[in-house]
Amino acid sequence: MSEPFDARDKPIITMRDVWASYDQGDVLESIDLDVYDRELVALIGPNGGGKTTMIRVLLGLLAPKRGQVRVLGQRVQRARRAMGYVPQEIRFDSEFPVSAWEVARMGRLGRRGLLRPFNGEDEAIVAEALRSTGALHLRRRPIGELSGGERQRVYIARALAVEPRVLLLDEPLSNVDPEARSVIIELLPILSEQMAIIMSSHDVGAILPHVHRVGYLNRRMVYYGAPQQAPEGIRGAFACPVDMDSQQCLCSVCTAAAQEASR
Repeated sequence: MSEPFDARDKPIITMRDVWASYDQGDVLESIDLDVYDRELVALIGPNGGGKTTMIRVLLGLLAPKRGQVRVLGQRVQRARRAMGYVPQEIRFDSEFPVSAWEVARMGRLGRRGLLRPFNGEDEAIVAEALRSTGALHLRRRPIGELSGGERQRVYIARALAVEPRVLLLDEPLSNVDPEARSVIIELLPILSEQMAIIMSSHDVGAILPHVHRVGYLNRRMVYYGAPQQAPEGIRGAFACPVDMDSQQCLCSVCTAAAQEASR
């Protein structure tokens, strides 16, 4: 179980003056962020603006260059078991004989450990996670035989099987079929009644009525607040057209921001 944390009056996630970089230079600059329990936060902005990097920092997969990050009042390494995560892309051997059920059940490993057998409680939690994502009927199918949208639903179920306090989703609506997209869009506001959610996306238009705060990220947090209070120029990035081959945002706001950042 995660450490007790009273989230009534204080944020469940905080970032203070966080900088992060790769070999090519800084990707995040002076990020300040508060996310409260049961908030749905959408990160938008140009490709290369730092959305995935921010999620990696929150997970402890990338140490910040400077600044402070706290999740549930703890350093991220100690809070990791309380976080569910679905990356933008998961590479796997499509011939590997593992079922959708077994993939979703991997979310219980952080609770059980590698050497302890799964029990009835684990099985019930995995079944409910698959049911909530509309993927329970796929449980016996090999993961390599599923469509991209079906796999995404299984991966979200795996993250939910963690029983997270915080759910991190990197582009959950990209490269999925219309049915999976509808399921995910309907699921997110339901889940946000139970946990904090941070998702990156090029298209938050469909879930905008349920988003509590939106962050426009272009290395710096250009705007962070209620969607309806965002400057008009940033509102143009709420539903960005995306090139299906490159997954590059094509809207004028993000294109101009990406060009400015590359100078």
